[in-house]
Amino acid sequence: MIADSPISKTTAPLIELADLHKVYRVGTELVHALRGVSLLIGENEYVAIMGPSGSGKSTMMNIIGCLDVPTEGRYLLRGQDVSRMSQSRLARVRGRQIGFVFQSFELLPRTSALKNVELPLTYSGVRHRRKRAIEALRRVSLLDRAHHHPNQLSGGQKQRVAIARALAQEPDIILADEPTGNLDSTTGNEIMAIFDSLHAEGQTIIVVTHEDHVARRCRRTIKLMDGQIVLDQMNEERERAKGISTAEGAAAAATGGSEGTAATGGSRPHGTEGVRPDGKRGAATGTVIEEGGPS
Repeated sequence: MIADSPISKTTAPLIELADLHKVYRVGTELVHALRGVSLLIGENEYVAIMGPSGSGKSTMMNIIGCLDVPTEGRYLLRGQDVSRMSQSRLARVRGRQIGFVFQSFELLPRTSALKNVELPLTYSGVRHRRKRAIEALRRVSLLDRAHHHPNQLSGGQKQRVAIARALAQEPDIILADEPTGNLDSTTGNEIMAIFDSLHAEGQTIIVVTHEDHVARRCRRTIKLMDGQIVLDQMNEERERAKGISTAEGAAAAATGGSEGTAATGGSRPHGTEGVRPDGKRGAATGTVIEEGGPS
């Protein structure tokens, strides 16, 4: 319940989920991806969302990211009810308030790093786009690769561009779906160190992950099972230190070099097909019961 949230008594909520349900139709069957999820996330929180396949974590991420809407329940973002918004209004919220970082980077292949970062700002009509894009690349220590194309960048560098693209929007929330999933342990540790630094600067970050050491680096862990929250706890400092040391130990033992990838490809996270760099997607999903399935 919301009353049991670790932040409910100390922090004004940035995100409030109240009794969320999500139902998909798969063939002739109805699949309940979320079953009465209630949750508060405050300003400058650093949250990991975990759960096995089919737990509902991707569905919850899609709803928090305004890529989807609940079948029942309410979602407030900065006090604004976004759970019943039209697709066009949701697109505006995504473009202005949420920065996405995906496992498979989602960079335009024939476009420089700088232009990849700048493009969502064009969609949003932001002024001084070039200046903001340059500053975002500087924050992830990739300004010297600004004019390189994705095929000239390593996996870790591509993910830095993706983080810079999210930062350039100056979002309320950075929403990262398996951000280390396509990276080797050394590079994954470097990417998480960037998130650590951004959180220390005041950024709200939500990381969806299946890796324990990644979750332990965050300040709070939420676990889902069968569409319900089964754990919501603050990570003690010693656990966060353990997560960092585990990642560093794995990196030290790795035989591959840093800035590499664990795989040459990577499937697109469920529910993000057709997502443009500004978070928009082609198909509307505002129906009460939709075709598809949870993850």
